[in-house]
Amino acid sequence: MPTPEPDPRTVEVSVERREGGGARGALDAVAAEEPLEIAIEGEPIAVVMRTPGDDEDLVRGFLLTEGIVLRVEEVAAVELDGEGRADARLAPGVAIDTEQFRRSMFTSSSCGVCGKASIEAVMLHAPAAEPFEVPSAVIARLTDELRTRQPTFDATGGLHAAGVFGLDGEALVVREDVGRHNAVDKAVGAFAREASGAGGPRPPALLVVSGRQSFEIVQKAAMARLAGVVGVSAPSSLAVDLARELGLLLVGFAREGDYNIYAGADRLAD
Repeated sequence: MPTPEPDPRTVEVSVERREGGGARGALDAVAAEEPLEIAIEGEPIAVVMRTPGDDEDLVRGFLLTEGIVLRVEEVAAVELDGEGRADARLAPGVAIDTEQFRRSMFTSSSCGVCGKASIEAVMLHAPAAEPFEVPSAVIARLTDELRTRQPTFDATGGLHAAGVFGLDGEALVVREDVGRHNAVDKAVGAFAREASGAGGPRPPALLVVSGRQSFEIVQKAAMARLAGVVGVSAPSSLAVDLARELGLLLVGFAREGDYNIYAGADRLAD
């Protein structure tokens, strides 16, 4: 019987385990974390620290949710060199100012931007959500459904999860990563790729996350044209403001059937 390939998402490390007043050596699985340089047509634009795996979807999702491309179809291919570099190849006729993007990334990370300007910038590219309605019973079970689809977290206890779910509660795609933003980008990239391949209009869907909902998480959902965000923990004030401006559903503290609705309560059907 062939030896199974090692899981690139986990690494075994030696630990000293203290139990019942005693100590012993043991091996423990931890989440892998490695850099991935993202380039467009050979021009590096960003480096992310991620858990290896689903790198093509990560790149597609990153480019989409950061507003670098407006549709996943603008990325013709993602080439991986196996050494921590990914190069996005653009579809014919698509042009991107990579230098402008590098400047904006540096400015936002080093200086910060005011909340009002941030919301206005997202609204330029992310239209208000189309009308939709989701049963409250579906919202009540989404984070529990997400939790059952986290095998690498079960092995390590060290990964975030993000999933795209239909309004009927069906899990369309779930991804894990050591970084919250990366998990979202992987899930969004996979969902957008699969939806593009299926053709036709894309039905409304929700982003479900295993942690808190910051402005950036809601921004990524908006840029991906998702209908809302449901999370296990709390949203930030700016996340609430953005969700309300765009007409998104924003649900926090969704645990064991209970939850808070911070935006879009009119989207729920009881």
